[in-house]
Amino acid sequence: MVTVPLLMSPLLIAGVMTMDLPRPQRAVAPIVSLAWGEETARDKLGEAADVIRIAGLKPGMAVADIGTGGGYFVLRLAPVVGPQGRVFAQDVSQTALNFVRQRVTAAKFTNVRYVRGGQSNARLPAASVDVALMVHMYHEIEQPYLLLDKLRRSLKPGGRVVIVDLDRPSQQHGMPKTLLTCEVKAVGYELVGITDMAQGYAAVFRPGLRPDPASVKACRG
Repeated sequence: MVTVPLLMSPLLIAGVMTMDLPRPQRAVAPIVSLAWGEETARDKLGEAADVIRIAGLKPGMAVADIGTGGGYFVLRLAPVVGPQGRVFAQDVSQTALNFVRQRVTAAKFTNVRYVRGGQSNARLPAASVDVALMVHMYHEIEQPYLLLDKLRRSLKPGGRVVIVDLDRPSQQHGMPKTLLTCEVKAVGYELVGITDMAQGYAAVFRPGLRPDPASVKACRG
């Protein structure tokens, strides 16, 4: 388990427009650690196996672990997509990426790439990703509408976004299902389905028609 603290910002509520897209009208939780939960416990609950199944990951696919933190999912995705596939370990923290690189090197995986993103832009290559994962971190994104809008450019045709979170208020490090669905659909994604898991739920979205950014209204939590 990784315990390095990452106290980035205080809890905030904002409604300022950014590049014609709103900030969320709800609390944004601070990033407090590289890790979410103890890895052995997560494995016992079958979290990674459930997400991999729900996301439909197969050998040869490209998957992005957005907000990878300590790299729990990177180490479990790399053998699934195999040497012909690719895993993008993405995070806003260089400390996190350096730590994940060490773990990947020790595990001798060669199909992982590292991307330092920002709160408003994942900065993944264009048309590079079959599945973009956001696991227990969506509630920490300060500009989710802008990030999601830019993320569609990184998805391959038929690409999906899979968001895993707890069905509770964002200030409690979760995200209510209805509010998540409202926010993601607001920027033109379509809900494919939501599946309950041992710890939370996994919501799958696909890009639909992109709306005029000026018409997007923040959902209220």
